[in-house]
Amino acid sequence: MTISEQQGRAAARAGANFALVKYWGKADARLNVPAVGSISITLDALFTETEVELVPKLRSDELVLDGKRRDEDLEKISACVDLLRSKAGVDTRVRVTSRNNFPTASGFAALVRAAEAAFGLTLTSRERSIVARQGSGSAARSIFGGFVEMHAGSSPDGSDSFAEPLLESAAWPLEVVIAVTAKGEKEIGSRSGMTRSASSSPYYAAWVSGQPADLAAARAAIGARDFAALAGVAEHNCLKMHAAALAAHPPLVYWNGATVECLHAVRRLRAAGVPVFFTIDAGPQLKAVCAPGARAEVERALRAVPGVLDVLTSALGPGAELR
Repeated sequence: MTISEQQGRAAARAGANFALVKYWGKADARLNVPAVGSISITLDALFTETEVELVPKLRSDELVLDGKRRDEDLEKISACVDLLRSKAGVDTRVRVTSRNNFPTASGFAALVRAAEAAFGLTLTSRERSIVARQGSGSAARSIFGGFVEMHAGSSPDGSDSFAEPLLESAAWPLEVVIAVTAKGEKEIGSRSGMTRSASSSPYYAAWVSGQPADLAAARAAIGARDFAALAGVAEHNCLKMHAAALAAHPPLVYWNGATVECLHAVRRLRAAGVPVFFTIDAGPQLKAVCAPGARAEVERALRAVPGVLDVLTSALGPGAELR
């Protein structure tokens, strides 16, 4: 079956997210099932906007990302769209036009939301998360806003590996300050880094076994709106993930000198009574999470750190939405 008389078209926006309790490692690389669960926050000011247009005359999918054709990324995009084509019972190719205002894995969340509408489907939020996960493990969380938990699951078909909301952003409106300490793509991507850590780091098994306790602690802290408790588990979990990466062979060093100085700046602020904590994903940018009202002070402190190229700020935001 093809769509020939009327082309479907839809656009969606998905906010970037980053994990407070990290995702690092895969249980099933083929289905992109994570080895551990994670808890994240979705941002308002950093996002991906994606339009999906069904074009019957196309012989293959097309991708334009940030104004440039990206044929090298089509395999992952098409594989994700294929899941929705199958649900819709069509084989029509699509033209995907996407724009990021910050490097982010939220693109697959926006892609799934837009493609779903373009194909005339109505999925549940859980189904969207499962499809997005197969494009990017992190994108599964951007389907939802606010505080989100991703379940690793244990089913061989990945059907219980999905994200779900924990708390809406308005219920605990934390703020985020991001210290940009390098630009351009990182040398070792997250997928390669996870594989290397799992296969060679002597600390990786301990990382996996410690995750359930961290998830429970973070879940409880979020439920109680306990900033100090969330700060403690988030920073410890971040450092454990990077310890596993550092101990890989060859070592994975995602930080630079400015990353470390920003970490110390956040710790000094907190020692002085400012409600703030840090987390760092597989890259050099530090994210400082602060209580409402502390953002300006945190931003000033991070801008003053030598080597910081830019500072971005954001409130928490909604999940993937049609535009």
